[in-house]
Amino acid sequence: MIENLSTAEILRWQLEAGVDETIGNEPINHFNEVAPVKAPIVAVKTESSAPKARSQAVADRPRTQQGPAVAEKLLHDACEIAAAAKSVDELKRALADYDGCALKKTATNLVFGDGNPRAKVVLIGEGPGAEEDRMGLPFVGPSGQLLDKMLASIGLDREQVYISNTVFWRPPGNRTPTTAETALCLPFVERLMELIDPEILITLGGPATKAMLAETAGVGRLRGKWFTYSTPKLSRPVQATAMFHPAYLLRSPAHKREAWRDLLMIRDKLDELT
Repeated sequence: MIENLSTAEILRWQLEAGVDETIGNEPINHFNEVAPVKAPIVAVKTESSAPKARSQAVADRPRTQQGPAVAEKLLHDACEIAAAAKSVDELKRALADYDGCALKKTATNLVFGDGNPRAKVVLIGEGPGAEEDRMGLPFVGPSGQLLDKMLASIGLDREQVYISNTVFWRPPGNRTPTTAETALCLPFVERLMELIDPEILITLGGPATKAMLAETAGVGRLRGKWFTYSTPKLSRPVQATAMFHPAYLLRSPAHKREAWRDLLMIRDKLDELT
């Protein structure tokens, strides 16, 4: 079947399957490989060779201390770039030029956000899926269609809210974003919140709730409650709550009743604040 696909289609299939790195121009058949025979190592100790051997051993030692230093530098750069943005459009352009997050290398498009940049309600999900990656917009697949219906049930639409994610590029194979990937994108998410300055933040799903609200309990325990979200540059703390992710509701429709209660609670809070 794969012989009938074009090169572009094969590459697309591999990307969606989670392949994010190539190590050679030609495929390797490991079943035909013969393990090389290693020659025995003979150590000859002399006065001149001993210091050289120790120096070589130090040079060949894995440099484990570089990892945290590089990660800290990447996070510092992300914070500086995000803080420099003076508008939502500037923040989007900064992310388009940002190469610090490895997810960008395997994604098709930047998925920044959608909606009204002056909205009173911001919704933050986990990360883009395949359809979002193709279109460059968040929540446009089946879960996005359900989210639109959920918003409409309390009189809201995409012209009245702003929707984004904790990471701005699709993780290969739709896997959960790693802690490092989320950390590098979080300064941009926080700056987005500061620039929009909403009244209400809604986190969709466990990963988004953990990243935005620093809560480790599951959404089932956190939903139906109000928390506060704040950053140093927000004008005031934002009322925040957690909901089940629409994709989870599609898989577990029995929880839609709880989601409906959460939506009514959000509608009441929005009326109270405005």
